[in-house]
Amino acid sequence: MAHHGNQPATLLPATPRLDRLLPTVATSLGVPGLTRGTDRALGPARRTVVVLVDGLGAQLLARRSGHAPFLRSLLQDPEAAATIDCGFPSTTATSMGSFGTGSLAGSHGLVGYEAYDPGTDTVFNELSWEDGPAPRLWQPAPTVFEAAGEHGVAVTRIGPGFFDGSGLTEAALRGGRFIAAKSLAARVDATVTAVRAQPRSLVYLYWGDVDKIGHVHGCDSHEWVAELEEVDAQLARLANLLPPDTSLHITADHGMVDVSLDARPDIAEDAELDAGVRHVSGEPRCVQLHVQPGALDDVLATWRARLGEDAVVLTREEAVSAGWFGAVSDTVRPRIGDVIAVMTGPIAVQDSRRHRPELRALIGVHGSITADEVAIPWLTLSAREQ
Repeated sequence: MAHHGNQPATLLPATPRLDRLLPTVATSLGVPGLTRGTDRALGPARRTVVVLVDGLGAQLLARRSGHAPFLRSLLQDPEAAATIDCGFPSTTATSMGSFGTGSLAGSHGLVGYEAYDPGTDTVFNELSWEDGPAPRLWQPAPTVFEAAGEHGVAVTRIGPGFFDGSGLTEAALRGGRFIAAKSLAARVDATVTAVRAQPRSLVYLYWGDVDKIGHVHGCDSHEWVAELEEVDAQLARLANLLPPDTSLHITADHGMVDVSLDARPDIAEDAELDAGVRHVSGEPRCVQLHVQPGALDDVLATWRARLGEDAVVLTREEAVSAGWFGAVSDTVRPRIGDVIAVMTGPIAVQDSRRHRPELRALIGVHGSITADEVAIPWLTLSAREQ
């Protein structure tokens, strides 16, 4: 799925996307009105667990599957394994919006790691949500968790305590109850308890350390492999502990690539790249530029010339027409940058005015349209008949 040059590229339309996973799973529990004819066929279940392993891209998992015997066993089963597209941009905030609402970024409006708020003419971080807008106004559509709860499914979300009530959670993943647990083993235990407590349940388990370690050490590091081994062991334990009428789904929100720290131009220190730009949003692999009035053509030409074959640089209209964000509502459209630069080569573009030193030091990055960043697994263990 890598794209090169500056021609508009369309993400593979035939590939199922992350926004269809949770609606399809909820439908298998008997929740009506969520699926489409093109969705993956799932057998019925009375209870189900959905595990999202942050940063576990399909290509990363395939390359390292020798260290993950449980996940490898699912990958080798054509009935259990699918590779899907996380949507655009390939970043956690956007993917959580797609996962939780069953729609793509052009509808749910979480359009990047950092997002432009037209109402205040400011940029805020959609992960931390610091100084961000009211989350339920920013993303007002009901979530799949809310829909499941309204139809008698007991919904439980399990993750770190600071997720409970956070801006991103309230915008994208609200519904049901939240249980805080620190270690992955503790989250597995909490998941099994929650599943067994209800005859009809949907339990969502989030784990973030694969992404965290990939960012800090690189996704080709031995630290990343060690974390994958631990995750695999805990997921195998989870599968063994689930009641037989329970299905298990394992997915991710994006993949990752390693980019050398010396291949990262800094907008703040580059007058040419900064010329005509009012605000910078997005992230280093998918930069969104909000430009000064009348500067669009100049900014577009400069960025295309400077980044060359290492990026696809489009106007907002080109990206929207190519379907990158899905159908884009009038509310969401002005949140998207006037110019979007997605890195297809081994580079990233940073802005030291906004990006903290800790962020600029991260080796593993994502956000763009390459297969390493976009392709994610959807692995399924079906419920067994009682």
